[in-house]
Amino acid sequence: MLNATPIDGPQAWLGAKLQAASQLWTHDLSAADADDLIAAVRLANSSGKELIEISAHDFPLTCFYPTLMGLRQELLHGRGFCLIRGLPTQDMSRRDVATCFWGIGAHLGLAVSQNGKGHVLGHVKNLGLDYDAPTSRGYQTNARLPYHTDYADLVGLLCLNPARNGGASSVVSSVSVYNEMLRRRPDLVEIMRQPLYRTRWGEVSSDRPAWIEAPTFNVHANGVATTYVRSAVRKAQLMPAVPRLSAVQEEAMDLFDQIAQDPSLRLDMHFEVGDLQFVNNHSILHSRTAYEDHQDPDKRRHLLRLWLACEDGPVFPPAMTKSFQGLTQNGRLNGIYIPGTPLVAPLEAC
Repeated sequence: MLNATPIDGPQAWLGAKLQAASQLWTHDLSAADADDLIAAVRLANSSGKELIEISAHDFPLTCFYPTLMGLRQELLHGRGFCLIRGLPTQDMSRRDVATCFWGIGAHLGLAVSQNGKGHVLGHVKNLGLDYDAPTSRGYQTNARLPYHTDYADLVGLLCLNPARNGGASSVVSSVSVYNEMLRRRPDLVEIMRQPLYRTRWGEVSSDRPAWIEAPTFNVHANGVATTYVRSAVRKAQLMPAVPRLSAVQEEAMDLFDQIAQDPSLRLDMHFEVGDLQFVNNHSILHSRTAYEDHQDPDKRRHLLRLWLACEDGPVFPPAMTKSFQGLTQNGRLNGIYIPGTPLVAPLEAC
C-alpha cells in the first residue's frame, strides 16, 4: 500500500531556491587547493602506476582534503550534488588532468565500468552517433538528454571544453519529483513503483537477457531511491520479448518528465573549462540540452566522466539491483560490468 506522506529532508530541494544561492553548492578552488591537487598529481604519476591502478593512498591531499570530505558527505547524505570550479586544466597535460580527476574520484568512491567496453574513465563527446539508434548512448551524441540516472552511486564530470552553443547541465531532486507527483497523481506514483523494462543491448553477457527491469521509485525506510532512463525504456520496446508499455505507464512517465523539467524544481548550470560536477544518482536526475560544437576538433565539447561506487553510500532496496549484472565487493552498484571484460581508462574518446 502506498505511503502518501511526502518525503522531507535536505534531498528534497527546489531548484528555484538554490539557483540564487550558488554558494551553497559551488566550491571555487583556492590557489592552495589547486597547488595541493597538482602536487598529488605529480606524486601519483611519479609512482609509475597506470591510471587505473592509482588509489587514494597514491593521491594524498592535505589542505583540500577536509573540503573534499565535506563535499562527499553532502553528496551522499545531503543535497546530492556539487560543482567544483577552477581546476587549472589549461596548464596540465591530458594525463595530468585525468590523474587529477581519477585521484579526486578515488577519495569519493570506487570507479566502475560505464559501458560494455569496460571504460572506467569515460568521455562525454559527440562521436556522430544517432541518439535514437538502439545501441547508441546519449553521451556519444550532441542530442538533448532527458532527465535520467546512471548505474552508480555517484557520477562525476570534468569539463575539458564546453560547447560552442548549448550543452547546459541541469539537475533536479528526484525526491522533489516524487513529492510533486504524489501531490498531483498518487495513482501514477504507484505505477512508477512497478518495474519498467530497459534495453541493455551490448552491455550484458550473452547468458543474460538484453534488458533489465527495475522500478523507478523505490520507497524504503530512509526515503525513496530513484532509477530512470526513459530512452532505454523506449528502445526496449523494440525487443519482442519485452512486454508492451501500457497507456497508464506512458502517462506516468509523461508526468514524471513534465515535473522534472519544471523551472521551480530544476537547477541549471553551464560548464566552464576546469569545472567538476558530482551528482548522487539515487536522489538526483540529471539532464543536458542539445548543443552545437566548434568546427575546430580540438575545441569541441569534451567532458571526462566517472561512475563511482561508495561503500557508505545511501541505502537502496534489492529491487534496484535484482536485474543488474553484479555488485562491487562492498555490495554497491557495479556500473555496466561484463564478466571477462578488462577495465580500462582511455585518455581519448573511443
